Amino acid sequence: MKKSALSIAIIGSALLTGCYSYGGWTPTVDPYNDPNAYRINQDIAECKQLAQQASGGTTKETAIGAGTGALLGAAGGAVVGAFTGNPGAGAAIGAAAGGFGGGAKQGFSAEDTFKRAYSNCMRNRGHRVVN
Repeated sequence: MKKSALSIAIIGSALLTGCYSYGGWTPTVDPYNDPNAYRINQDIAECKQLAQQASGGTTKETAIGAGTGALLGAAGGAVVGAFTGNPGAGAAIGAAAGGFGGGAKQGFSAEDTFKRAYSNCMRNRGHRVVN
């Protein structure tokens, strides 16, 4: 497998999902009858930081998924390429396809973990979270 195909898969996946970095999402908090309403802004900042730590970071998770996907894709591509007479090209194509798919899956999974951790943190601090 060519190292350039693996590099392209990892970098491309990071650009597609890792740079999204949770898109600035914050949970919607209903301040009506919230005894802790005065702490909403401070809790939002602290919970965001905790949620980022809990999710492992989108970029890191994307890179892990891209690497795993690229390796699996390269193996499958090499097998298919061997049947067509060019295992090197098959491995490169498989690595690129697997890297993009694996990176995207891991990036979106990390984002879901981030949102869940963020909302749970706000709820645990006594706020009513709408989403």
